[in-house]
Amino acid sequence: MRRNQLGGQIGTDPVFARASHTGRSPFSAGFQHKRSQIKLRADEQEVLEGRRGDILEKALRSVIDYGEIFGATRLVELQGAPHHAASWGSDGNEPLLRVYRDLAEAGLKTYAPFTTDPKPTDPKNLPVDAEEQAMFDTIYNRMDELEALNLKLGMRGELDWSCACYLPEVGNTPEFGDLLAWSESSAVTYVNSVIGARTNRNPHGMAMLCSILGRAPMFGLLTDEGRRSTWLIEVSTTKRPHPQILGSAIGLMAVEEVPFIAGMERFIPRIDPTTSGYLKDLGAAASGNGCAGLLHLEGVTPEAVENGRDLLTKGYRTYRIDDVELDRVHADYPNLWKLKHGSPKRVFLGCPHLTVEQMNEWGRRIVAAMEKAGRSRIGIPTYLFGSPQVRDAFEKKNPEVAQKMRQYGVSIPANCPMMWCSTPVDDAQLVATDSNKSRIYTTSRFFHDDVLLELIVTGELPESSR
Repeated sequence: MRRNQLGGQIGTDPVFARASHTGRSPFSAGFQHKRSQIKLRADEQEVLEGRRGDILEKALRSVIDYGEIFGATRLVELQGAPHHAASWGSDGNEPLLRVYRDLAEAGLKTYAPFTTDPKPTDPKNLPVDAEEQAMFDTIYNRMDELEALNLKLGMRGELDWSCACYLPEVGNTPEFGDLLAWSESSAVTYVNSVIGARTNRNPHGMAMLCSILGRAPMFGLLTDEGRRSTWLIEVSTTKRPHPQILGSAIGLMAVEEVPFIAGMERFIPRIDPTTSGYLKDLGAAASGNGCAGLLHLEGVTPEAVENGRDLLTKGYRTYRIDDVELDRVHADYPNLWKLKHGSPKRVFLGCPHLTVEQMNEWGRRIVAAMEKAGRSRIGIPTYLFGSPQVRDAFEKKNPEVAQKMRQYGVSIPANCPMMWCSTPVDDAQLVATDSNKSRIYTTSRFFHDDVLLELIVTGELPESSR
């Protein structure tokens, strides 16, 4: 377990040193010992010669250097709209803030209005005590500056902070084939896999520079070859596997590769509002545990429907996943609670942010369990994380469920649970979660949904799960 620059625990990341974090391994992405040479168009050459200002020239030089490291030979025009992962303003983030300031002071804006990841805190819907608030104020002391810079650089609006920006309620939804330069890992995997847009997993600053230029280097997951699969994942479970554990298993085996997953069409026959949340969580877990930027599901995701097993490369490897293998992967999850067998203090549901359907499903299950137990208040503080737009849509679509949840004490914050858990005060809290991503990057513990439901109602973990 390591510490971040803010002093908080960041859990385990077993593949950190083994991945390029572009969503595609260095060698399959085109990485080579000798750099490539990017050929520029006339208008790009004009920028490089400084005829459109020093700041834009620096931005282009940085993007060229980045692309040439990974073998790119040209830049491509970006489509859709940008989405950025950098959503915390702190002294530790000063290098990125300095880049943002330079761009804003030069009067530059992104090629289209952008969205960004959720803020670290939501004081209204996830209130904290005085000690916690003082810690948040100290660590995230540059949030006002970051928000002002985002708006100057082209952020779409003051509410557009969500890691699930592609959901229809938020509306930053690219189209099939759109070329992007996004940086949020789970969003990268979702739009590559479920929508069929194309983006590498770009570093925070690089994503902004590409968004200012409207250009990205052509390599990795932007290319046809880079989207082919080097792994065949054969799923033979007896029931629909938990998306977080299945994604974890795939990510740990196929680190930063493109898996082709067979056998899931039995459980996920199509992409629709009821299955998109499952696919979101599957991709987030594979991304968190293995930096995967793209998953193909046979007969389900658009490129797999169009191309089938022709997406598999010559010499692909095979990994078979059954019930026993999923149990093994889950059993290997470490317990990072400081009190190993203590009682959890909070339940966090939703990382990435929940869909309307997921929010409704959790709401209905909580209401049914509470009514069965004859209880009027939940046994432990419980939070369902989602964007304001999704929360509003859920409350409008399911007013009775939403009202009962409020009466029971369930809250719906819009912040990032992962960043909330990573502060020096709150990483000591014993948080139970349904998110493999939160488990990887914080000290929170993952539990199955039925365990979490009992915990929410009674405030106690089942004896078998302690």
